[in-house]
Amino acid sequence: MVSSKLEDGLIYNIKLSSVGPARVTGQDVVYEPSNMDLAMKLHYLRGIYYFDSQAFQGVTIYKIKEPIFIWFNYFYMTNGRFRRAESGRPYIKCNDCGARFIEAQCDKTLDEWLEMKDTSLEKLLVSNQVLGPELAFSPPVLIQHTKFKCGGISLGLSWAHVLGDIFSATEFWNFLGKVVGGYQPPRPLNLAHSLTKANSTQTLQKIVEDPLSIKRVDPVEDHWVANASYKLESFSIHVSASKLGQLQSRIGIQGPFESLCSIIWQSISKIRDGPGPKVVTICKKDEEKKEGLIGNTQLIGVVKVDDSIRDANPSELARLIKNEIVDERLKIDEAIEKEHGVSDVIVYGANLTFVSLEGADLYEFDWKGHKPKNVSYFIDGVGDAGTVLVLPNGPNYAEGRIVTMTLPEDEITKLKNELNNEWSIA
Repeated sequence: MVSSKLEDGLIYNIKLSSVGPARVTGQDVVYEPSNMDLAMKLHYLRGIYYFDSQAFQGVTIYKIKEPIFIWFNYFYMTNGRFRRAESGRPYIKCNDCGARFIEAQCDKTLDEWLEMKDTSLEKLLVSNQVLGPELAFSPPVLIQHTKFKCGGISLGLSWAHVLGDIFSATEFWNFLGKVVGGYQPPRPLNLAHSLTKANSTQTLQKIVEDPLSIKRVDPVEDHWVANASYKLESFSIHVSASKLGQLQSRIGIQGPFESLCSIIWQSISKIRDGPGPKVVTICKKDEEKKEGLIGNTQLIGVVKVDDSIRDANPSELARLIKNEIVDERLKIDEAIEKEHGVSDVIVYGANLTFVSLEGADLYEFDWKGHKPKNVSYFIDGVGDAGTVLVLPNGPNYAEGRIVTMTLPEDEITKLKNELNNEWSIA
């Protein structure tokens, strides 16, 4: 299938196909998402990996697809389609329907594209498809191969968050690089060990009230997208390593993530009416995550303060983010279980949400010795309160951080001015 040009011809010659496992998974194989997975079903991760022309020189589309067939033998649940049990709880029928593969071309060179530094345009390099309204025909994974005028390549990964968090998504993606290098997985992923539903040891205390970190939305039925009340836009800022060091010294040598969060939290408070937001959500890697397991295991917690944020000491806010996070995963698990997995909620943007990608191994994807020149991620399905994503600006943290913010459109210029005037970082 061929589509037309997008965004005044920047992206053109779009072709669609499918890729799936090389072998049949089996009959009546199902994958049951955990309660935490279902809490994230209205969110989507979009990743873009940029490569110089040397990485894929002379590589045909078939040669790119070839290792994907083997890769999907291991992660076969990502090639299934959602169904509902009689109770209404969603599950994946592992029917090998495959992932969508998109080919496209770009009218710019890779350097020209990266020089534009336009977060909104990056959405052209990765599919924005969501699950539904026909769940039985909606792939949870889509891959986009875009060739730039210079021969450079971007690979875009669209990942339904119901499959797993950012750390699962990057592990999934990096595994493809291992297969390209000749690695043969000994067996498929063991699903029995990846389920994280509430059990008797987790549910000693029944949860009555909703967790602070989730927000209920209007019923979405089989079209898994929540409509925001405001028009949201995304933008990114680069904070160099030297500038980050200055900020940490000024705040009191808290961690880079905590320092940036405290600055942005207070800056957003100053441009919004009132003393808040007094509750923020923090998402980051669970240090106990086991390699090879797919699911939503990241820490999701809240930090709550009683006093005005705009008058707070940023050092104290950073300290709270570092040391006083209240883990809400058990409460979320029980809230979803209580309604048999049919709840429609959001996490990102239910409160102002800060997401750390530290530990996600963004630059470990390897295509026959070539690693990405640049990696970008953003989140779709964000609620009105907004989301702040903090990721490295290179394979090691020596090049500083990229901070990607998704906020109501009318706040962006005001926030940029506040960050620039007070902290010189936008």
